[in-house]
Amino acid sequence: MIKMYTTSWCPDCHATKRALTSKGLAFEEINIEQDDQAAQYVMSVNGGRRSVPTLVHGDVAASLSGFRPQKLDAFLAEAGL
Repeated sequence: MIKMYTTSWCPDCHATKRALTSKGLAFEEINIEQDDQAAQYVMSVNGGRRSVPTLVHGDVAASLSGFRPQKLDAFLAEAGL
C-alpha cells in the first residue's frame, strides 16, 4: 500500500488524493503535523525539506509538491504500480 505523508492545508495533497482515488489505488494518509516521527522521515527522504505530499511504496519515495499528473505517473512507474 502507498503511504502518503500530508498536511491538512496542502492543496497538492488534496489533488494527489483525488488522483490516487480516481486510479483506484489504496493509500494510507499520515499527517506530519500530528506525527513528529513522520515529519522527520519526510525530511530525511527530501533533503531536509518538509515537502508534502510525499509518497512512499517499498523503497521508493518521492515528493509530489507542485502536483502534476506526470509526477504521480512517474512515481507509480518507479514503484512498479
